[in-house]
Amino acid sequence: MTERERALDALCRKIAACDLCRLQAFPGKVGTGFPSGNAITEEGAAFPGKVGTGFPSKNAKQGKVLPHHPRPVVQLSIHAPILLAGQAPGKRVHETGIPFNDASGDRLREWLGVDREAFYSPRRFAILPMGFCFPGYNAQGHDLPPRRECAPAWRSALMALLPQVKLVVAIGSYAQAWHLGAARRSGMAETVAHWRDYVEPGFCAIPTLPLPHPSWRNSGWLRKNPWFAAELLPWLKKEVDRLGT
Repeated sequence: MTERERALDALCRKIAACDLCRLQAFPGKVGTGFPSGNAITEEGAAFPGKVGTGFPSKNAKQGKVLPHHPRPVVQLSIHAPILLAGQAPGKRVHETGIPFNDASGDRLREWLGVDREAFYSPRRFAILPMGFCFPGYNAQGHDLPPRRECAPAWRSALMALLPQVKLVVAIGSYAQAWHLGAARRSGMAETVAHWRDYVEPGFCAIPTLPLPHPSWRNSGWLRKNPWFAAELLPWLKKEVDRLGT
């Protein structure tokens, strides 16, 4: 095992046992001071890119504690050339422990042009949501945003250990805020509309493709923006094929 693999494995074990979301406040220190356990990982874990400013970094308060036991759900690999940066697990993913194991995942796999076997290959994709655990529901029965504790505590340390990633797929506004930082446009729709800028070599530390969330609630937006299927998705599928060879 290499030094990087050992570092990733140690960090994965801390993440697997993290209980920050059960606290009212958190210290904001990156990747330190938390209990160890085990994690979903193949030869470690790590993630790329430039740290954005989408979340507070010190002494932030989430508000209510997580109402259920934490279950971090990620797919970590030191080999994957593509990082899927999502929002947070939904209830079904929380129950199964498998990332994107739901209708949104089916649509995302369709966008990528891959089947489940390829999608869950840690040599092809790393999956790191902005929040590792299912955040629960709001009063309307919709998923809450990613917990604020996760990104400041873990993401910088993880990303620093994944130099092999060639493409970040930033799914939704929270991932785009982090991975694009000040380069992000005023909203998710406008950011996705300027996707060609972000995948241009040299524009970002790592080419970053912004996507809307693959939830079926976004079907209306997709119908109103036919360029997404006509232009963006063919580019994405071509890149997935190129990087997967």
